[in-house]
Amino acid sequence: MADFLFEPHAPVTVPIARGGLFAVRRVYCVGRNYVEHIREMGNDEREPPFFFSKPADAVVVGGASVPYPPQTADLHHEIELVVAIGKDGRDIAVADALTHVYGYAAGLDMTRRNLQAVAKKAGRPWEMAKAFDYSAPIGTIEPADAIGHPDKGAITLSVNGEVRQRGDLSEQIWSVAEAISYLSGFVQLRAGDLIMTGTPSGVGAVVRGDVLEGTIEGVGTVRTMIA
Repeated sequence: MADFLFEPHAPVTVPIARGGLFAVRRVYCVGRNYVEHIREMGNDEREPPFFFSKPADAVVVGGASVPYPPQTADLHHEIELVVAIGKDGRDIAVADALTHVYGYAAGLDMTRRNLQAVAKKAGRPWEMAKAFDYSAPIGTIEPADAIGHPDKGAITLSVNGEVRQRGDLSEQIWSVAEAISYLSGFVQLRAGDLIMTGTPSGVGAVVRGDVLEGTIEGVGTVRTMIA
């Protein structure tokens, strides 16, 4: 057995309801998937879906705190439905896409909005605005075998008990099946991948000490505090 230069990092895992762990391979995110959020950000709601990524080790579980990141004074919350892929596939047909889903969770796409604004204006990647450390808090994964494939239901986020974001899964422009199919035309999806499916309107800034709690009807919750 080869000697490692340093000890390999432990796998990133998300707890599964009723027991077990989901080992995370990659985290893909759908940009601009709710009409009202597209409008509040001043973008064209007729665009096809596009994707960006977060590293697996950006995932935060168990309600752990999120350290306020450097290089920003404008950290924003975005509540999202997270899709956990359980079967490999490439060029997946829309009609077959949901067979590749293991389950679902609630998650937060934390965003350094100031860096995103600069990147947009310059036509540069969003990586440093989206893919920073601790930028993806995720709740417990509920298996699809237990809850089905939710395509409607309230999705909300509260900060310190005050509702900031409120929408419905039915308002997604691109359904989960469509997003999986489209993404699988660019990359091979594998068991362990997570897809964050976009956020409704109401995004806004948080500060140190804020407690964030997101809820998706029929799926679950995600909770964190900004440290």
